Amino acid sequence: MKKQLSRFRVRTVSAVAAMAMAASTAWAVDPFTIRDIRVEGLQRVEPGTIFASLPVRVGDVYNDDKGTAAIRTLFGLGLFTDVRLEVNGSVLVVIVEERPTVNEVDFVGTKEFEKDALKKSLRDIGLTDGRPFDKALADRAEQELKRQYINRSLYAVEVVTTVTPIERNRVNVTFTVVEGEPSKITEVRVVGNKAFSESTLTGLFDLDTGGWMSWYTKSDRYSRTKLNADLETLRSYYLTRGYLEFRIDSTQVALSPDKQGISITVNVTEGERYVVSGVKLEGNYLGRDDEFKSLITIKPGEAYNADQVSETVKAFSDYFGNFGFAFARVEARPEIDRTTNRVAFVLQAEPARRVYVRRVNVAGNSRTRDEVVRREFRQFESSWYDGDKIKLSRDRVDRLGYFREVGIETQEVPGAPDQVDVNVTVEEKPTGSLTLGAGFSNAEKLALSFGIKQENAFGSGNYLGVDINTSKYNRTYVFSTTDPYFTNDGVSRTVDLYHRTTRPYYAVDGDYALVTSGASLRFGVPFSETDTVFFGGGVERTTIEPGTNMPQVYQTYVNQFGETSTSVPLTIGWARDDRDSSLVPTRGRYQRVNAEWGIGGDTRYIKANYQFQQYVPLNKQFTLAFNSEVGWGKGMGGRPYPVFKNFYSGGLGSVRGFEQSSIGTKDAITQAAIGGSRKFTLNSEVIAPLPGAGNDRTLRMFGFVDVGSVWGENDPINADSLRASVGVGISWISPLGPLRIAFANPIRKLPGDRIQRFQFQIGTSF
Repeated sequence: MKKQLSRFRVRTVSAVAAMAMAASTAWAVDPFTIRDIRVEGLQRVEPGTIFASLPVRVGDVYNDDKGTAAIRTLFGLGLFTDVRLEVNGSVLVVIVEERPTVNEVDFVGTKEFEKDALKKSLRDIGLTDGRPFDKALADRAEQELKRQYINRSLYAVEVVTTVTPIERNRVNVTFTVVEGEPSKITEVRVVGNKAFSESTLTGLFDLDTGGWMSWYTKSDRYSRTKLNADLETLRSYYLTRGYLEFRIDSTQVALSPDKQGISITVNVTEGERYVVSGVKLEGNYLGRDDEFKSLITIKPGEAYNADQVSETVKAFSDYFGNFGFAFARVEARPEIDRTTNRVAFVLQAEPARRVYVRRVNVAGNSRTRDEVVRREFRQFESSWYDGDKIKLSRDRVDRLGYFREVGIETQEVPGAPDQVDVNVTVEEKPTGSLTLGAGFSNAEKLALSFGIKQENAFGSGNYLGVDINTSKYNRTYVFSTTDPYFTNDGVSRTVDLYHRTTRPYYAVDGDYALVTSGASLRFGVPFSETDTVFFGGGVERTTIEPGTNMPQVYQTYVNQFGETSTSVPLTIGWARDDRDSSLVPTRGRYQRVNAEWGIGGDTRYIKANYQFQQYVPLNKQFTLAFNSEVGWGKGMGGRPYPVFKNFYSGGLGSVRGFEQSSIGTKDAITQAAIGGSRKFTLNSEVIAPLPGAGNDRTLRMFGFVDVGSVWGENDPINADSLRASVGVGISWISPLGPLRIAFANPIRKLPGDRIQRFQFQIGTSF
């Protein structure tokens, strides 16, 4: 055939049409050898992308099948709205029309979500700045946005997409959202229950029909995740009370025609209540049957309790892990006697094979350094797997306080049946905190305190803190830093620099002041996983600046030892903390002892302080909390106890309802509180959910009783000098830290005591 210009055009609106047209014999061309390939129509896509994707190369023989394959491949890239092939002699010309590129994604009318959160959700489905755009992607984005809103019970949401073309084949995509009112739960029903009342069962749910605090807790907003959690709570309630065959038959969630009301109905079958008749062991227990029997928490003669069964199985698995058997199989097999409603359990165990840990992997720590996590691990690489050490390692990483969640998984090593990898996954949280405090009184009006703390500075695990108190009467500047692993053995080092100025209440210009400046160095030595001993020393300089209204004890000290005193105190202390949470504790105990010994300079004294906290869970919602503190000081070497080392009481952290540091001995002339060398404080609280807040632990109320006082070295210690107060308060885990608001009424006070009924502070516990 005589060589001439031959054109082969295939124009499509979809990949399917393109392939059909390419296969049509009406557009067929005779096969030829490709001498060159030319690409036209590109704007942003690199030519190399086309050449790398084409199934033909220069020198290949072109035919209709290869043309169909080329069109299919180029459409499959998702970058083009149109693809054409033209043949010019022996040159194959690829003509493409690029999809528009997304220039910007914006939202109008969004109040429920931050725009950044919505952009992230759309980025996950492929719609984001710089990516190709098509209508199908916009439709998927609309559905994703609606899904996000439906998860917040905004079922009436409407989303309209506007695509605005701009220069250089780009588009702006705007989603206009009409959120509407949230759908609220109007009814929660449990059907089929006989042993327990419906109100008892629905009271277990976090989802409810709402209360006056629903604006905060959003407990009346339907969420499938929350409902699943509530169903598990319901199931656990029955299974821990003997109902072995309890089941949830179905769950109906109905939306009202106006999309404003939601009703939830849970259908259950309780079954019979079973009593445990016995427990026996079967299988291989490594010759340690008696040791395993001591771990059994299932109690014959009592009602079946699924938690006890789970605890026993877990205890067995963990105990096997202590001997290197990471994949021990433990099964609790029930043998049910329905005629007597009794059940016996057979604990079947097979330890499988012993393994050792090949590698410990850390993931999720984008800011915290690997070594900060690894140095808390007690399970070492290339050593036998130890379940107790794995659990201890996980708890130690969690107690760092740098992560929202800490998870540990054991993964088998392919091709090595005696090896496992331990994968540690963490989710980081902000570790900086801003501390604010204030108190109102006739004396100070408004006293502010301010602090910035970073528990994990630069991801190193080191602590940095700055505390500033702007009170007219207690001005404080403190800088502190702690390196928790000053040595590889876990010895910590803390450096403190401070400057404090204390003035009397009702101070006027010319009144006296105490000015203390100093520095200290402390080390903490871990003696066990829960016990740490601290020791250190420091140097400080205290000046009693003379002025009006100075108490006689200060004037006497100045006359005897001068206005300025230098101290060289040595410190030693001990701490133990096994609370389940430092922010919202519900169980556990905290103890702390500190002793300070002034061995040099112008002073000789000893000062000791002991604090004890106990948290007792009364049930899932109520917690009883106690805090006590005892302080004692005495002068040594024939010298009196320095008055500027006195303990003080009153206000937040001691006896609420009294002005800060106002309780105790008063100067006979000025009536200024001068503190004392001995101190006692006792706080008790009952912590409960805030009415209307459901089971939310971040917002709670508490009632309290405080008792305490301070005494001078020559004052008699008796109950008549104790002050006491009662009150109520609210605690909230705010974004700035724990916020506690208290209103106290002194029920035992002495003449001259200064009252401060309303107090609040962020960043304190008691």
